[in-house]
Amino acid sequence: MVKTIRVSIGFMLLAMGSYAHAQAATTCPTLPADSGLTWETKTAGGTQFCRAMRPDGSEAFGLYMAAQSAFKPNRGDRAEEAQIDGRATYWYRSELAGQPDVQARETLIPLPDGRVAYLWIQAPSKEALTQAITQTNALHFGTGGSAQLTSK
Repeated sequence: MVKTIRVSIGFMLLAMGSYAHAQAATTCPTLPADSGLTWETKTAGGTQFCRAMRPDGSEAFGLYMAAQSAFKPNRGDRAEEAQIDGRATYWYRSELAGQPDVQARETLIPLPDGRVAYLWIQAPSKEALTQAITQTNALHFGTGGSAQLTSK
């Protein structure tokens, strides 16, 4: 059975407001200092959407934080084990329709404030997938991020 990254992401993106143009205080998690990544972010109501962008403008990974998520982990799709901000979790395999070579992963972690964080990776290679997993393992949700946000 072919799984696709949740259609709800697309709808959520369409529904979100304008991009943030300032430093993140308590929105997106803190990025690893040596990653070279910056956040591109949108907010709508109680939902925060964050994309970790590389210097070349490509997306390393993305996440959204909300009261709930449409993603329901399926044990049969478990791939890599992970520790994201001290929280044990698994990455789950996913597929993108029409893009069989893309290494797609997704996961869900509970946050201390009662929301959940849904994270996804769409990597062009195993090496890029490994790098993105390493970067997400180094995220810190607690006090928010201080990474520079961009506007696109």
